[in-house]
Amino acid sequence: MHTIFETIEKYRIIPVIAIENVSAALPLADALLEGGLPLAEITFRTPAAAEVIQTLTEKRPELCVGAGTVLTPTNVHDAIHAGAKFGVAPGLNAEIIDLAESLEWAFVPGICTPSEIESALAMNFNVLKFFPAGAMGGITMLKALSAPYSHTGVRFIPTGGVSESNLAEYLAIPTVLACGGTWIATKTDIAEGNWEQIKKRCKKITEIVANL
Repeated sequence: MHTIFETIEKYRIIPVIAIENVSAALPLADALLEGGLPLAEITFRTPAAAEVIQTLTEKRPELCVGAGTVLTPTNVHDAIHAGAKFGVAPGLNAEIIDLAESLEWAFVPGICTPSEIESALAMNFNVLKFFPAGAMGGITMLKALSAPYSHTGVRFIPTGGVSESNLAEYLAIPTVLACGGTWIATKTDIAEGNWEQIKKRCKKITEIVANL
């Protein structure tokens, strides 16, 4: 479990991806890998998610694949069965947290308030998704949330409203493990096969991280 979070921290950003067609899975993986960003969070926002995860884990094992928008026990089981190395949720659901813990699956629940942070810490989860980051006050809010909890060892993955223009500022916050990026490989880019554009974004991100 710790190895997964170490991998995420190494690259500092997770491409958050909603993919409609399994046929696009491998070209997408190759664009991410060639761009120097071997991570992907495939969200359960489409019916293809589980099959995409399985295709990626089987055909591109060098890609660290996780599952996003994990909302139900079925999502948890489907993700693990498909080979997802970690899971991410937008909210704090005790049932899902307990299930993930019982299965020893690396899991990142979502929070956006102090009370939710304390609830997650009480359940021994200290890597948390801050969502929706932009709508909840972005960098200013995350700095404020970090102040009373940084001594606990909590780490955040802000997602929603993170972009190339503010990525470095988010990553400069000491409590930020990594950021989730939905702009890296959009539904439109995937549908239109804009693999070169995705690759270029990945390369730009690796440059930003290298210059921190």
